[in-house]
Order: sequence, then structure tokens, then C-alpha cells
Amino acid sequence: MKTAWKTGISFGLTSGVITTLGLMVGLHSGTHSRAIVIAGILTIAIADAMSDALGIHVSEESKNSGSTRQIWEATLATFAAKFLVSVTFVVPVIITQLDQAIVISVMWGLFLLTVLSFFVARAQGIAPWKVIGEHLFIALCVVAMTHLTGDWVNKMVGTK
Repeated sequence: MKTAWKTGISFGLTSGVITTLGLMVGLHSGTHSRAIVIAGILTIAIADAMSDALGIHVSEESKNSGSTRQIWEATLATFAAKFLVSVTFVVPVIITQLDQAIVISVMWGLFLLTVLSFFVARAQGIAPWKVIGEHLFIALCVVAMTHLTGDWVNKMVGTK
């Protein structure tokens, strides 16, 4: 696979999982509203995917080392990966109870990060468990912090 596509897919997938899970968990604990969680996911899928794609685009341009085609490939791969990964989190929210959807989504996100981390570790010749553990630890920290933040906001403004 081309380096530009690896860059975009790995960044987009990682960002899609971490950002979407953080938003979902925070919105859920803050509002307990299915509509708000779905709106948040779709907002991430569109606005944040475009933002990340532009960020990769500018970052790649600033390196002055790739062709225009490679820069655009990384840009498009980032957008597509972030958008598609983020949208997958809507499915459990639509088809199950919201509390259950959050658990399913966390498991789905951790699975995606595990698979990506495994392939990254193999490509680098590193023990997969180290890379997987590091990435899952960061994801779980985001989930915990956004849950606590949502609870705090809910307590402060009394949305329950």
C-alpha cells in the first residue's frame, strides 16, 4: 500500500475511533439523549473528518517532500477513513438501547484500534501487545475522561 494511503487510513481510523467514542460517551453521560448522540456522531463524521483531512493536507504540504498526487491521496484517505469509521458508530445507537449502544461502540472502537495496532506493530517489527496496549490505554483514558466530563456537566446544569 502506498505511504500516502497508509498515512490517511491509519490517521483517519485512529482519529475516527478516539474522537467519536469520546464524543459519544461524553454526550451520553451528559444528556442521555439518543438524538443528541446521533447528531454528535454525524457532526464528527462530517466536520471533523474534513478538518482532519485538511490538517493532513497542510502537514503533508509543509514537508515539501511529496508530490501533489500523494498529498491529495493522503487527504482523501484521511477523510474517507474518518468519515466511514465514525458513521459505523451510528448503527448500534439506532438499533439498540442507548446504554447498550455505548458499550457496543466502545467494544467496536477498541476492536478497530486493536486490529490497526496489530498491523502497525507487525510492519515495524515490534511486539504487537506493546503497541496494542499503549493504544488501548489511551483510548480508555479518553473514554473515562469524557464520561466524567459528561457527568460533571450534567450535574452542573441538571439535564437529567
